[in-house]
Amino acid sequence: MSSIMQEKKEEDLQQALNKVSEVGIDEVGRGAIFGPVFSAVVVLTEKNKFILKQVGVTDSKKLTPKKRKLLLPKILLLCSDYGIGQASTREIDKVGIRAATELSMIRAIKKLKEKPSELIIDGPLLLRPWNGIQKNIISGDLKFISIASASIIAKVSRDNLMERLEKDYSGYLIFKNKGYGTKEHLSLIKKNGVTKLHRKSFLKNQILFNSHQSKKSFTNCC
Repeated sequence: MSSIMQEKKEEDLQQALNKVSEVGIDEVGRGAIFGPVFSAVVVLTEKNKFILKQVGVTDSKKLTPKKRKLLLPKILLLCSDYGIGQASTREIDKVGIRAATELSMIRAIKKLKEKPSELIIDGPLLLRPWNGIQKNIISGDLKFISIASASIIAKVSRDNLMERLEKDYSGYLIFKNKGYGTKEHLSLIKKNGVTKLHRKSFLKNQILFNSHQSKKSFTNCC
């Protein structure tokens, strides 16, 4: 009898470890002045959440680019499911960054095989278009492995796009600044003009945009 009970306990433990425990979502590129905003959602079991923590998964901002790239295949292998979504520069300028970020999140969620029963979202802002249960966690990428995993997927995906766009938008050091508004990037905009992938809604209050817009025309797009 004790042997049967032991087997039952072990079976229950395995079921618990293999049960989905977290569905986390995060965005990357919200504060950039160039290119789309990316979001990723990751579904993890209790067991694989523990494994990913052991191999070093944490907030993508605290990892080197090399470490993020090394962790990415491990995350993709161990997650039960994942989705990536983005919203374009045009959409950001049209509806604003919050709504565009939400759009990228919803697009990521729609790529999952099953609708999550609950979402864990990094940051304090509600995902307004989502009609399911959601929890907002400040610094969630440091507290939940699913959010940290999502941040790594989104970050590597967006960085890869920036690397490709560098070839078409040379003169702005896009891969170096990742599309963010560094002093160097702003200086290059002042020198070379604003491209169609620069977020004009982010630049409209700056003199450099008003006085140097449309200096150069670009036909290549993402």
